[in-house]
Amino acid sequence: MPFLTEPEPLRGVPIFVLPGIRRVVARNPGVMTYQGTNTYLIEAGDGLVVLDPGPRDDEHVRDVMAAAGSRPISHIVLTHTHSDHWGATAALAQATGAPVAAYKISGKPEFKPDIALDHFSTVAGLTALHTPGHAADHLCFEHFLPGGTKILFSGDHVMSWSSAIVSPPDGDMLSYYRSLELLLARDEVFYLSGHGPLLADPRALVRELLAHRQYRERTILAELKQQDWGVAALAAKLYNKTDPYLKVAAQRNVLAHMLKLKAEGCVEEHEPDTIHHPDALLITPPPGVREESNGQMMTLRADALRRFGLAGLAA
Repeated sequence: MPFLTEPEPLRGVPIFVLPGIRRVVARNPGVMTYQGTNTYLIEAGDGLVVLDPGPRDDEHVRDVMAAAGSRPISHIVLTHTHSDHWGATAALAQATGAPVAAYKISGKPEFKPDIALDHFSTVAGLTALHTPGHAADHLCFEHFLPGGTKILFSGDHVMSWSSAIVSPPDGDMLSYYRSLELLLARDEVFYLSGHGPLLADPRALVRELLAHRQYRERTILAELKQQDWGVAALAAKLYNKTDPYLKVAAQRNVLAHMLKLKAEGCVEEHEPDTIHHPDALLITPPPGVREESNGQMMTLRADALRRFGLAGLAA
């Protein structure tokens, strides 16, 4: 896939990205975060919007405040509530008094946004698109540059440096497919993602991401036609060249594929941590409807889907 790389960015320094937009890269580089989480400062009237405050790190909060300078921060906006994007929210809100806008059903039980957003909600010049898959509360944001060019803040749904992890119960592969298809029907010129540099040919990458997931699904089905597989064992075979530090992420992606296939009636779970391909098509209820594996894994996933208002997406 046509992923991008970039040199290690300067820390604590606002980096010009596009007219009216700068980013401050958090000090949390890693195998899951690349060079670090991108916090964006977006000009909005006389003030600034902060998109994704970043991880809970006092130094990063100070960096964002310094980047804002004398301009007031009018809003804090979240793509989703994973800790590397959401962690600094409370500290930044306390320091600025700015309201926090996020998806209406939070992924954090202890967090309730000041401004609850839904699909096509607008806030401070941004239009929200509900794009679950990587996270049930994930939002992308359409934005127009001063000259009229349309761009998208794509969060972790589409990243310029890597594909997204889809980790149940918060992540859901069927939702991820649908959210990619949603973006394919759109025409933003640039994507600014939660990690990595600007993406200048976004629709090509979205097509590649969808094709890659479809290929992976066909591969999983082919393996299951030959024999029963547990999630960990199948992930080890399919991702045998993957960085060992990403072993768990690979297992979560395989599990997400298996749960999607199970929901579609293509496979069935017959032992804990084992999903197999039936001799004939077996139509099963959506995950969580009946108890399997002592009900634990499937109930967790169903509860998460209900909590995030996505129960219908499992069918």
